[in-house]
Amino acid sequence: MSGSNYGVDPERPTANPGVLSADAEGHVDPAIEFVGDTAHPAGAAAFLRTTQAVRSRAAALLARARAGESEWFTIGNDDALEDTARTVAEVTRDRYAWGPIPYHSRWRHFEAGGVNRVAALDQLLGDVTARQRARAHLDLVLVSVLLDAGAGPDWHYFEATSGQRFTRSEGLGIASFHAFTSGLFSSDPAHPLQADAAGLRALVTDRLGDAFQVSSVNPLVGLAGRATLLRRLGEAMQERPEVFGDDGRPGGLFDALIGPYGPAAPPTAEIAAHDILSLLLESLSGIWPAANAIDSIAADGSDAAGAIGSGDPALALGDCWRHRAVRGPGLTNGWMPFHKLSQWLTYSMLEPFEWAGVKVRHVEALTALPEYRNGGLLIDSGLIVPRSPAFLQRSWKVGDEFIVEWRALTVALLDEVAARVRRVMELSEEDLPLARVLEGGTWAAGRVMAQRLREGAPPLRIESDGTVF
Repeated sequence: MSGSNYGVDPERPTANPGVLSADAEGHVDPAIEFVGDTAHPAGAAAFLRTTQAVRSRAAALLARARAGESEWFTIGNDDALEDTARTVAEVTRDRYAWGPIPYHSRWRHFEAGGVNRVAALDQLLGDVTARQRARAHLDLVLVSVLLDAGAGPDWHYFEATSGQRFTRSEGLGIASFHAFTSGLFSSDPAHPLQADAAGLRALVTDRLGDAFQVSSVNPLVGLAGRATLLRRLGEAMQERPEVFGDDGRPGGLFDALIGPYGPAAPPTAEIAAHDILSLLLESLSGIWPAANAIDSIAADGSDAAGAIGSGDPALALGDCWRHRAVRGPGLTNGWMPFHKLSQWLTYSMLEPFEWAGVKVRHVEALTALPEYRNGGLLIDSGLIVPRSPAFLQRSWKVGDEFIVEWRALTVALLDEVAARVRRVMELSEEDLPLARVLEGGTWAAGRVMAQRLREGAPPLRIESDGTVF
């Protein structure tokens, strides 16, 4: 065995960096032993599904923009960074003056209007085990997050039980909550409080529209795309019973990560936040409509974007887009990953695991969410500055390089903003991790500034199919 073949066929030497680092006895540095071979599609896709790839590439694009090399943006000075952090700190103190700041997650939207809808769901579930309750919570939150792309400025949801009217993310969350409790996503009338593969595969767009009170005078952006995404979710879960169980429920993720029998003493169960994200990205890679696959265009990006690849769902990248200035090994060259909805879903799954007694470690591995509130804050505060005012007037597609770079700059700059917010608020990273800064925080400050400047509209015009924004 040698460093060139690691005991494999000597006629086919490998390019795996871990193997190539092996010494004469075949010993491999454990830090790089399991690095994927990015010269091949599967290894490249695995690498692009890591938050390490998201952060490092976002940081490289930020450094490039600061050096004046971006054709799209300049970056504000240190005063702009400090002012943005102070704005976020002020909003955070206003929103959470009473005590601890929770995670940024879908569960905050279920609390909108001062209604404890989680308690209402638990009451409907009745006398069930902690594991059964966690499955139901995960069923709800996965479906709800996939429905959480921007609603548009003209849609609202009226909640009859509270008599309140909700818009945007809160409205989508509450509408999805009531759709779930009505059994819309279940195929079993005897068990309506679940989402399962058969129920989602049979979901009709018009029924989803009815549940969300959509009409000609109450239009919801991307309704058909949302319904398609849920049907794809049903198909993906049916194809992976080892993850989602025989009935294909999102709640199967709990068993897949914790084990089918679970710990005798729940406090002994531990998982890493990235383990949740990795399983989501690996098991649900085929649900994303975007035709982004690691083999869809040449490694150097020289051929036409959008070319048809193999169609293998294992190679689908989802929320991962081309940028000419992004550099990386092998087939990852030119790709800028984000996985915004999958990370939003991961943030939103932390609490169901914790409520069931599972400790979730290393939440800091997740990144900021590059969407129009967080990214809008950075434009409105002068931290990200488009080179031309015309860029704010035209319409963009999600895959346009301008949007890709804006989102990457958002990821990298929010790490810097978070550090400044902690300094302003005199809190440690342990007390105020990124997940709480986002909640405190950046997302709410982005909404406040958008309301002040444009009656709530984001600073950029982005064509949405309801699956990214």
